[in-house]
Amino acid sequence: MFDIARIGRDLPVAGVIDRLPTLVDATGRLVVQAPPGTGKTTLVPPALANHCGGKVIVTAPRRVAVRAAARRLRHLSGAPKAVGFSVKGEHQPGTHVEFVTPGVLLQRLLRDPDLEGVSAVAIDEVHERQLDTDLILGMCLELAELRDDFRLVAMSATLERNKLTEFLGAETLSTPAVTYPLDISYRPHPGRSSCSREFLDHLAQLAQEQVSATGHSALVFVPGVREVEHVVGRLPGSFPLHGRLDARQQDAALQPSSTPRIVVSTSLAESSLTVPGVHTVIDSGLSRVPRLDASRGMTGLVTISSAKSTADQRAGRAGREGPGTVVRAYSAADYEHAAEAITPEILTTDLTQAALQLAAWGDCPLLDSPQPQHLARAREHLESLGALRAGHLTQLGKRLVRLPLDPRLGRALIECGPSAAATVAVLSDDPRGDIARQRAPKSESQRLTKLVSTGSGVSDPGAITGLAFPRWIARRVKGDTYLLASGTRARLPHDLGLDGSEWLATAVVTRSAEGGTIRAAARLSEEDALDTIGVSEELETDFVKGRLRARQIRRAGQIELSSTPTQPSPKAAAAALARLLERTGLEIFHFSDKAQRLFDRLAFLHAHLGDPWPDPQKADPQYWLGPELGDIVRGKPPREVDMYPALQRLLPWPNDIDAAAPERLTVPSGKHPRIDYAGGRPIVRVKLQECFGLHSSPEVAGMPVQFHLLSPAGRPLAVTDDLASFWSGPYQQVRAEMRGRYPKHAWPEDPA
Repeated sequence: MFDIARIGRDLPVAGVIDRLPTLVDATGRLVVQAPPGTGKTTLVPPALANHCGGKVIVTAPRRVAVRAAARRLRHLSGAPKAVGFSVKGEHQPGTHVEFVTPGVLLQRLLRDPDLEGVSAVAIDEVHERQLDTDLILGMCLELAELRDDFRLVAMSATLERNKLTEFLGAETLSTPAVTYPLDISYRPHPGRSSCSREFLDHLAQLAQEQVSATGHSALVFVPGVREVEHVVGRLPGSFPLHGRLDARQQDAALQPSSTPRIVVSTSLAESSLTVPGVHTVIDSGLSRVPRLDASRGMTGLVTISSAKSTADQRAGRAGREGPGTVVRAYSAADYEHAAEAITPEILTTDLTQAALQLAAWGDCPLLDSPQPQHLARAREHLESLGALRAGHLTQLGKRLVRLPLDPRLGRALIECGPSAAATVAVLSDDPRGDIARQRAPKSESQRLTKLVSTGSGVSDPGAITGLAFPRWIARRVKGDTYLLASGTRARLPHDLGLDGSEWLATAVVTRSAEGGTIRAAARLSEEDALDTIGVSEELETDFVKGRLRARQIRRAGQIELSSTPTQPSPKAAAAALARLLERTGLEIFHFSDKAQRLFDRLAFLHAHLGDPWPDPQKADPQYWLGPELGDIVRGKPPREVDMYPALQRLLPWPNDIDAAAPERLTVPSGKHPRIDYAGGRPIVRVKLQECFGLHSSPEVAGMPVQFHLLSPAGRPLAVTDDLASFWSGPYQQVRAEMRGRYPKHAWPEDPA
């Protein structure tokens, strides 16, 4: 049994912890709503263990937070053997409470869906909405519904409580925030939008100024590892804090200090752990989050403006131990216009691994459902890997789901065997630069080596990377521009040290408006590239400047290897013409005046009478353009085709188009003005005198002809589709005005 009074001394959540047993037993589920620093991560797990009488698993979103939480509870409880932790590559046993990352618990659930021997799971920092956290929340909810003796606790700092409690059907245990006053100021910099070096220097200067002015330690928030390293380089004696550091380096940033210091951190320090002694926060207002670019088939980390909830959490770190100072390196308007909350990863990131895990588990409830198109694309990817077939796991899929790796990396490890472990270890840890020059921790390589026993023996980093990410194999197009097998162009920065490489196996590509930027890659031989992607040959036939052209093309994915001009077959030419017509309609043809008039008459009859009059715009070209298409296939330019005989083939038989929509109208003068159907109605332009004796407007297909009446000189006088009304009314004014101007022409009082 844990001594809750001892552990909870000076922790705000201790004031409500005695309500936990009653609330969690009411439904088997509980939401703990408590701001950072109130002690929920420290006190809820031992209280659960005391109440449930069995082992409690607690998830924290990052390895450093897992180790820090376990170390703190061991220290406060005085029972080191009762508290353990498990992260990738490191495990320390604990008899009553075990802290783990969400990924570790996810693997356990897939191996043992009943979680035998576990009486409760507490999921911390649910508000961060990481993909693995959402998955284990849904899986544990199903487990809670099946096991009466199982308890599920979700702990959150800022998530909408109603949404979470309704999803879980849970009671709520709330603890108010205990924070000190904060002095918040804004110091914007124009380089923030691009996170420029000048902006990072600005952050370093702000931190130095505040530490000098206040004599307190400062915590600087930047979006990623590269930015941490830059700012630390500008601040001698400062401490970096991010997930790629080893345990010793991370612990160094978290140790109490009697002298002021500066810690530069990614989002790691927002809520899941505490940096002691901090009274000042410098906030860049930027976050790095995963985003799926579906159109380019790439996923990467992108830098965005932080949500308000994130900014508030960062600010709160300054008020944990006393009055604090917060300097935001952006404007108050930027804060006011920021998104209210974090966008869940399940809506924005690649779902390949999640789709594999869900295929192994089965459908489960989720706090937010993924985008259907993203999930479908992930399943298609798994099908191409051979992990899924008709929605079900294959033998390879069953092996992949047991590996604590992205399926793409798992497949490379399985195919190559132990010789690929070192490279796969690098690829699994967000690599940057030349993969061949990087080294993962030896313990991680050894761990992966134990997961497989046989394979092809391939050890080349480029070949292994290409096998994991075949769609990102790239060939140099020009200079530093590469074309990926997926069809996306990407730039290779010079600082990767891979200049001049003809072929690259790419592992990390970040997207931008111009295309993409390669962040991690390895050189690859052309032979390995083509073996991995596969080479296809096809005859591509298309129209270029109005003429039919054909090329025999060899491709690796979307990378064109060679192109040879050739003579198109009739079938290929016809298919190319059909594609062109689908894109452009009949715009490729030139219509003579005669053909255009017949086209307009047909379109008018179709619009007003329907069958049997066809729509010439939508009629199947293969049906009415047969001979003309044959001429085009044999090389005749489309614009030289006579469309009049083709349109005549559209005329129904025995219907008479001249009776249904005559080309000309006979007027009392004996002349035959042309009827214009281009505007969708019959229009006749005629001198007014030639209509004398025409009592009313004639009709075509039930629509009265519209007369554009002209003066003897051909100038417009009036427009009407009701001659009877015109003669009895407006004509008299026209007559009065025109008879003096044109005295030699007749202007009878009764022209009808």
